[in-house]
Amino acid sequence: MSHEKYMRRCLQLARLGEYYVAPNPMVGAVLVRRDADGSERVVAEGWHRQYGGPHAEVDCLRAAEQRGVMSYEGCTLYVSLEPCSHYGKTPPCAQLLIDKKIPRVVAGCSDPNAKVSGRGVSMLQAAGIEVVIGVLEAECRELNKRFICLHEKHRPYVTLKWAQTADGFIDYNRQLAEDSKPLVISNAVTKQLVHQMRAENMAIMVGSRTALLDNPRLLTTRWSGRNPVRVLPDRHHVVPRSYRIFSDDSETIVYENDTDWQYILGDLAKRGIHSVMVEGGRQWLETILQSDIWDEIHVEVAPVTIGDGVPAPKVGMAYSKEATTGNHRLYVVTR
Repeated sequence: MSHEKYMRRCLQLARLGEYYVAPNPMVGAVLVRRDADGSERVVAEGWHRQYGGPHAEVDCLRAAEQRGVMSYEGCTLYVSLEPCSHYGKTPPCAQLLIDKKIPRVVAGCSDPNAKVSGRGVSMLQAAGIEVVIGVLEAECRELNKRFICLHEKHRPYVTLKWAQTADGFIDYNRQLAEDSKPLVISNAVTKQLVHQMRAENMAIMVGSRTALLDNPRLLTTRWSGRNPVRVLPDRHHVVPRSYRIFSDDSETIVYENDTDWQYILGDLAKRGIHSVMVEGGRQWLETILQSDIWDEIHVEVAPVTIGDGVPAPKVGMAYSKEATTGNHRLYVVTR
């Protein structure tokens, strides 16, 4: 069998749940039968569709049985992540595969969750099921980099994002919200991309100064998906509770007593939040850059100049990706 071929399909299916399964991982599954003449055919497919719902393996086997499959003899179940072995929102998938007498399982990568890691594979093997693991492992881990970061590093995956002018500023020099409107740098397309990033992350954070000056809602309105949890470090209690960051559209977590970056990350991890996107302001972006605890940086550069203002943070690393949209340039740094 072409393991890579079917695992790539698992990855495609997994992405269908991208904006709805967090904090769970995205997972896809493909059931393949090898007939007596050696030919192969896909019997059924499935994916994890939403948090709290059936896992990919369950979804796939249900689809198979709805098509009249009574026996799994000669079948291989491909799944992009090691089947779970514990009771959570749903029963363990490893036990389901044992009960259904699936003869062979091919998994993309191990599950880093301490409740699962290796146990799913061990359960299957103890039941006499042939297991292959590590097919397209790098791609499978990249798909769930946020989930993996939470369980391996015990902190959320951190994405920094800002937009700047061609001469290196992120805003005018403003002291009060009523002084002037914020500098508009992004265009319609890049604003949509920002909202896509919001949908990809479980939490979004701005500093208290940005919350005061911009009065943002920090919602996902230009892209399909859930609104992220809003995170606000406000040690001096300066942001009024009447501001839009406290609206009922989403949860808001406020840090007043301890605004240390590592503490915030640790607390978010305890809450099960696997990713946080930091949109500003400059002071927080610089603090995080100096801490060296981050995973990605996204920078938009617009073809405008203002001569003076709030300087953009200095990355100090080579960009790993570069793209354009209209006359705006997009840069990404990944570690």
